[in-house]
Order: sequence, then C-alpha cells, then structure tokens
Amino acid sequence: MARDDPVRSQTASSEDDHLPNLVTIVGRGVPAAFEIAVNGEIEMVSHDPLEDATVVSKHAAEGTIDVGVRRFRFSGQMANVNLVDWNGVPAPESPSTPTVHVEYGVPER
Repeated sequence: MARDDPVRSQTASSEDDHLPNLVTIVGRGVPAAFEIAVNGEIEMVSHDPLEDATVVSKHAAEGTIDVGVRRFRFSGQMANVNLVDWNGVPAPESPSTPTVHVEYGVPER
C-alpha cells in the first residue's frame, strides 16, 4: 500500500516530529461537512487536497466527506471540531455526521 504524502502548510518544517498528532475524519456514507481547528499547525495527509475538496490553513481545515477518511497531522492541541450532516444538523444530534478520532504522539510511518 502506498504511503500518502502530507501536504505541507506554508510554515511547516521538515522535522519528523513537527506534527506529532493525528486526527482522522471518517465518513458514514452520507454527505457531511467538517471544520477542525488546532492551537498549533495542521496539514492534510493526502495526495491531492483539491481532489478531496479540503481547505487547509495554518491552524484549521474544512471540507466535505461522505465515504472514506480524511487525515490530518497537527501540533499542539485540538481546539475545535464542528460536524454537520447534509441537512446542516450538527453532531451529536445527527447519526449521519462523520466520526472523529484524535491521537496524540503518533509517529509518522
């Protein structure tokens, strides 16, 4: 299996431990939107973030998902997560919103 190449933010460093944490957004088969923010830096782990329709800035990422996963590496702490389903109903009221997994101190593979 090929390893995804991270898409570096403009301020990202080349150090391996620069972004030690991982957040994974998992789609549930229904179109949904997500916004995540961190108090450090964030970058998407993807071959093509434009194909994934995801916008990544220095401290935040937002996009859509229906199936599959979106992964991001980040430094610092998770500051905010906002998830809504295709009707705009937020989590946890909607069972169709994506799930979010946050892991701290995950080495890059």
